Amino acid sequence: MAFKDKIQDSDVSLEFLEKLPLAFVKKNLVFPLHKEDGVLLVAVSDPGSLFALDDIRRVAGEPVEPVLVPAKEVLGAIHRFYERLSGSAEEVISELGGESLETIAHQWDEPKDLLDLADEAPIIRLLNSLLFQAVKERASDIHIEPFERAIEVRFRRDGILFPILAPPKIIQEALVSRVKIMASLDIAEKRLPQDGRIRLLVAGKDVDVRVSIVPTSFGERVVLRLLDRKTGSVSLSHLGLDDSHVASLEALLLRNHGIILVTGPTGSGKTTTLYASLNRINTRERNVITVEDPVEYQLHGVGQIQVNTKVGLTFAAGLRSILRQDPDVIMVGEIRDMETAEMAIQASLTGHLVLSTLHTNDAPSAVTRLVDMGIQPFLLSSSLVAVLAQRLVRVLCKECMISYEPADEERALFTSVPPRLFRPGGCEKCLNTGFNGQTGIVEFMAVDHEMRNVILKNTDSTTIKDYAIAKGMKTLREDGLSKAALGITSLDEIVRVTQND
Repeated sequence: MAFKDKIQDSDVSLEFLEKLPLAFVKKNLVFPLHKEDGVLLVAVSDPGSLFALDDIRRVAGEPVEPVLVPAKEVLGAIHRFYERLSGSAEEVISELGGESLETIAHQWDEPKDLLDLADEAPIIRLLNSLLFQAVKERASDIHIEPFERAIEVRFRRDGILFPILAPPKIIQEALVSRVKIMASLDIAEKRLPQDGRIRLLVAGKDVDVRVSIVPTSFGERVVLRLLDRKTGSVSLSHLGLDDSHVASLEALLLRNHGIILVTGPTGSGKTTTLYASLNRINTRERNVITVEDPVEYQLHGVGQIQVNTKVGLTFAAGLRSILRQDPDVIMVGEIRDMETAEMAIQASLTGHLVLSTLHTNDAPSAVTRLVDMGIQPFLLSSSLVAVLAQRLVRVLCKECMISYEPADEERALFTSVPPRLFRPGGCEKCLNTGFNGQTGIVEFMAVDHEMRNVILKNTDSTTIKDYAIAKGMKTLREDGLSKAALGITSLDEIVRVTQND
């Protein structure tokens, strides 16, 4: 029996895949490859898969010969290639007929994997196809938006919304009901907002889906946020921080007291940075506890508390309880009010390392925001050790980015002008957007002894920013320009994200 350790694209002929159901090949861990000398080669993980080979011989109508391949590689090939055979959401829409859609929406048998959707009812397959397509296209959110005579479905990819589909208005209620059933929400409640979660396996990838439903003039509006569970284990070096920023932040994370803040607008990756920081310091010698709204990723070895305002479990109440749990490191999802801010500051002054987020446009503004909340400058100067402001920018697709010589107005933005800049092209790999993924641009403000004196004087954010820049802090715009000069992103993207700075 022949042996292969990898299955390459060139080894596979798709015509044989179409004849074999996904459930069959996954159950038996077999995978048809291609014909060679009149014989169909079939990858098997177990040399004893004789019955499965007999079934393939009958279905394909060809003599077969097994090729021994590691089980992990066979499963990976199944997920990789059967993705290409799955119907898109547009194809499912075309199959929707005059069936009782409300009835169909209530038929729910959770598939083990969304690739196993060949025999599902159309409305179920429509939502499954949308979820599958969103994961395949790396979308972070799915928006299902009702209007007077239509529904619009949009995906957010790399921070930008793209229209995907316009299903008929008639399926609106059935589609929303389907989402509610999957998220274990109340189908009958259509007047109040509802939030829930769905956990899915999509082509072997474990995905959490956060569901938000709100009533609007033309029906309920649904937003599904897709969270890849692997993102929770990302490292600091993959966040867009340069080596000096990573070294500085890691040194501060080893402190046993103080408060580190991450700031930026919604969707700027603050939570991911906090998780990466916790992963860096999460050891068996430390007691790490978080209070979050919501808990986005599960971290092994970390106690995570979900905020529940309905029963009085706010950030402040959770933080108060955490302090009785003998913590070493505390992560507060967001400082929203004076009570939470005061407790976070007090915790950082009493021998705890506290990590949290704020909604400010840059790092120096975090100081004035906390003072505006009511925190005394002397408490802030004693506890604050660093502020990291960040934004997300789209990364240029390496396959199709276009090199060009910068124009005079572009040169004026740089202190050291690069000989070439890059702009997006468009290819199949990046879905013709010219971008593939996101990275961070950051503004890292460490609080040293002189900075403490500046904060103590209750000065404005402009004075604090001028001092930080004089001490070597790179602003968001400067960090972005350095990434544009390296060809990581485009200059237009940096200007778009930092235009208010």
